Amino acid sequence: MSPLNITRRETPTGPVLRVAGELDYAQAAALREQVDGLVLSADQCLVIDLSGLEFCDSTGITALLAARQHAQAAGAGIVLAGVPANTLRVLAIVGLDQVFTIRPD
Repeated sequence: MSPLNITRRETPTGPVLRVAGELDYAQAAALREQVDGLVLSADQCLVIDLSGLEFCDSTGITALLAARQHAQAAGAGIVLAGVPANTLRVLAIVGLDQVFTIRPD
């Protein structure tokens, strides 16, 4: 099991959270806490960089949906970037590839 590592950096268009390791039941709360602590404005876009993600279970997907809800409540956008193929496949199967904006990098 790889521990979840979340790093944050600010950009002119909004915060970028880089998520690495395993986003699962035991660790999804850490992402939710990071996102809940973000103050977003309507002109910003939250980017969640998943390029370092090794595993994501349904609890992790729920945490991503909560991040989307947090951004939408602030009127901000949200983008998932660098989504690994296995996670992208799961998102597509459940139709969330139509809900999230997904970028390769």
